[in-house]
Amino acid sequence: MNSLAECTPAAVITGGTKGLGRAFAEVFAAQGFDICVCARTQADLDAMEADWATRFPGRRLYIFAADLSKKSDVLHFAAFVSGLWTQVDVLINNAGLFMPGAISEEREGTLETLMEVNLYSAYHLTRALLPLMQPHRRGHIFNLCSIASIMAYPNGGSYTITKFAMLGFSKVLREEMKPFGLKVTALLPGATWSDSWLGADFPTERLMQADDVARMVWAAYSLSDSAVVEELLIRPQLGDL
Repeated sequence: MNSLAECTPAAVITGGTKGLGRAFAEVFAAQGFDICVCARTQADLDAMEADWATRFPGRRLYIFAADLSKKSDVLHFAAFVSGLWTQVDVLINNAGLFMPGAISEEREGTLETLMEVNLYSAYHLTRALLPLMQPHRRGHIFNLCSIASIMAYPNGGSYTITKFAMLGFSKVLREEMKPFGLKVTALLPGATWSDSWLGADFPTERLMQADDVARMVWAAYSLSDSAVVEELLIRPQLGDL
């Protein structure tokens, strides 16, 4: 690895080809970061790579196809990252899955599926990448929680359970990483335009833009070493849907 690569800050983002994940990647790339993203669909990764060559010609983008509902894929992705860099400055655990339904009515296995994607993937990837962060005594981990992490709502079912758990994971990790100088921020965005809302009959301004959240993440990252945003709660101006 050349000295330039060693000096360039590095960010790892799961679910990085669309929506919030893509917005996070673009904001950090614009600020001089090299980026490594994973996603389930190779075609989406290839399209992002082609776009990157035009929009961010001075920045490296590394792509990796992985189904983060599978622990083996999570660990393979972590090994890929470890082969790229000796230090990771930012980890954004963004990958997630939404399956609406009431607890009493959702199909068998829904809780397990959502736990694997929304919680276990972040847990296993964070553990695997901490050796690239702790020795350097600096770095920032962002965990994508949700408004659903702090309030129950109709038809939230197991999704809400997993997001409550993700906030708990973030709180525990925050306490454990203090002695290592690592920051942990729980992101709690409200309704944000993404593929999940394709076809929704709402005015554009009714939901937040992914870039709104991404710019706030960069602001949180930009604070001095003596300050941290522990929880970042962002809602549409007109309130929750």
